Amino acid sequence: MLEPDIIARIAEELAEADRTHGVVPRITARYPDATIEDSYAIQGVWRDKNLAAGRRLVGRKIGLTSKAMQQATGITEPDYGVMFDDTVYENGSTIAFDQFSNVRIEVELAFVLNAPLEGPHCSLFDVLRATEYVTPALEVLNSHIELEGRTIVDTISDNAAYGAMVLGGIPMRPDQLDLRWVSAMLYRNQTIEETGVAAGVLNHPATGVAWLVNKFHQHGSRLEAGEIILAGSFTRPMWVERFDTVHCDYGQMGTITCRFE
Repeated sequence: MLEPDIIARIAEELAEADRTHGVVPRITARYPDATIEDSYAIQGVWRDKNLAAGRRLVGRKIGLTSKAMQQATGITEPDYGVMFDDTVYENGSTIAFDQFSNVRIEVELAFVLNAPLEGPHCSLFDVLRATEYVTPALEVLNSHIELEGRTIVDTISDNAAYGAMVLGGIPMRPDQLDLRWVSAMLYRNQTIEETGVAAGVLNHPATGVAWLVNKFHQHGSRLEAGEIILAGSFTRPMWVERFDTVHCDYGQMGTITCRFE
């Protein structure tokens, strides 16, 4: 484990990068012995400082749950981060491009819980029973650590590269459709850039949520009713530039649109 003062210093570096929209050198390049436990400790210090400053936690994101994302990043283990209320956008929003260090878009499903979930043996069926509805969501990735050569330790420390979330489409109960077969076409400026099917997330997107619940149990925590859980992308991340319009068609689950200016 890294020393507590080093963990606190890295957390402050990442907080400053968030404030200035900058990028810091890889943690693993400077501290090659840093572990996954260190990275969650760094994320935890950063999270607690934000909560102390008045930000409100609304949910969690799960990352790197599909082969598409694992191949895009070279990282094979899922990770997770936290989402605050001021990072959630409505369908059709115009989003300030300059508030991010870099912008990539992922196609996901968001699970909204109506009951708590805790491990150690949470299953896909437990997740479906505890889910009030599932809705389309776009995740805005925002990395504060240099991208080249990143490892799972770097991404976890950086709150799993979470930047923001756009919610839209048609919320549906999990028993209204087969979530494995939810498909999406992701457009940038009227051109399809990515397509995917939700089964790409661990064979069923609810499996990602179950993974998170069981991971939380290792840290003595659980998911609470009302939390929004981003289950992970089933497309590769799509790079976005200023003035780009993003549109995603989820078929029977509707569409999401946003613009970056």
